[in-house]
Amino acid sequence: MKLFYQEILGFLLVIVTSIVIIGSSTIHFATIQAYSQSYTRLEGYGISIGKLALAKDNPKHELDAKFLKNLQVVMEGEDVNLRIFNNKNRQVYPETTMNWALPQKLFKQLKNGKTIRIRNDHEDGRVSSFSNKDAYTSVIVPWRSKGKLVGVIWLGSRVQNVEQMIVREKHNLLTALLSSLVIGGLISFILSYYISRKIKLLSNATKKVAQGDFSVHLKHKDTDEIDDLARNFNIMVNALKESNDEIKAQEKRREQFMADAAHEMRTPLTTINGLLEGFEYDAIPEEAKPKSIALMHSETKRLIRLVNENLDYEKIRNNKISLIQSKFNATEVLANLLTQMKQKAAQKNDELILNCPQQVEVYADKDRFTQIMVNLVQNALQFTENGKITISAKRIEHGAQFKIADTGIGMNKKQMKYIFERFYKADPSRAKIGSGESGLGLSIVLSLIKQHGGKINVDSEPGKGATFTVTLYDKGYKEFIKD
Repeated sequence: MKLFYQEILGFLLVIVTSIVIIGSSTIHFATIQAYSQSYTRLEGYGISIGKLALAKDNPKHELDAKFLKNLQVVMEGEDVNLRIFNNKNRQVYPETTMNWALPQKLFKQLKNGKTIRIRNDHEDGRVSSFSNKDAYTSVIVPWRSKGKLVGVIWLGSRVQNVEQMIVREKHNLLTALLSSLVIGGLISFILSYYISRKIKLLSNATKKVAQGDFSVHLKHKDTDEIDDLARNFNIMVNALKESNDEIKAQEKRREQFMADAAHEMRTPLTTINGLLEGFEYDAIPEEAKPKSIALMHSETKRLIRLVNENLDYEKIRNNKISLIQSKFNATEVLANLLTQMKQKAAQKNDELILNCPQQVEVYADKDRFTQIMVNLVQNALQFTENGKITISAKRIEHGAQFKIADTGIGMNKKQMKYIFERFYKADPSRAKIGSGESGLGLSIVLSLIKQHGGKINVDSEPGKGATFTVTLYDKGYKEFIKD
């Protein structure tokens, strides 16, 4: 069954159940009320007639037969019949040849002054009916004088007249039920349509997302739980869209890396293969052989470097390297680094500047610290020509901080977002043989810094260079949790 019909049926069941419960309670109350009013009215008549019988000017406590006859005529207008019994349990009015008497059990209770109420004399086993035709609701009221039973009066009203009020309540209930079903059905249809429509929109949107359409957006007013669900759905779709875009970007970078790696490996392999063929067919002059062998060595080292960078990254990323951390003077390492990099800087007409005190203590693995700084300086050299690269260092609270600032091409916000990811190249067209050619240098830097418990930040603008800030903490003050 569709949700639409389930909701309508649910609403109608609630309405019908509520009406039945309320109606049953109302009819039960009306029934009690009707009989209670009838008992009160009959008892009132019985007490009033009893006062006449017990009047001081009536020492024998007898009522005139003619008076009673006239009273019966009046009472019949109120649909009330009466019978009077003496203190010996014999019917004295109306006169009859039959020996009418009340059951001894009831008569004993009456002697004790108890008033008897009978809801239906055809159904009450305590009495035999005073009429074989109609059932009566009746009361039996004792008359007592000076603690003794003087007489008993039975007053009855036909049950069908008492229950007329109950019948009217039942008719009203049935009318209310039918009216409520019609009105409730209409309201249920409107509410069910409203709710089902919103759920259907959500279902259709889910199908579109499952088919790869992440442009879906549900409108909502934040009025109910379904609107909350729609809002959360939009948040989920946005997250999926970002994740999908990220996957596409990663795939694009992977494909670019594979193309770059294939290109980088193809060139040295082609060179080596060509030289080997030359040696095989003795096509290389003797004077050119040393240079050819040196070229093969260079190309072989280049291939080894590409492979080693990938292997090194995987080891670092999977925590398969052991860091041997100790305290040492970072200034000495940086000074040696600048000496080694001067030739590369000169090739691009760059100036390397070291700006730090003679003593900057750092707690790190010395070899890996050197690797971090080499990669960052090589990255700066790759994207800087005719500029300056400044390396600075200083002590901070519980650690040391290092900055590598260049005046190169800089980066935009999108490039800075992905700069530390594997295979990413901020400017693929500037990839050179050597540093940065594999797109792994900064990924290795980030992984090593995290394993040291430090952090790295980058600040850059297009055309204004970039500044990488590395913070390494003293023993016991790690910032990051190891990956």
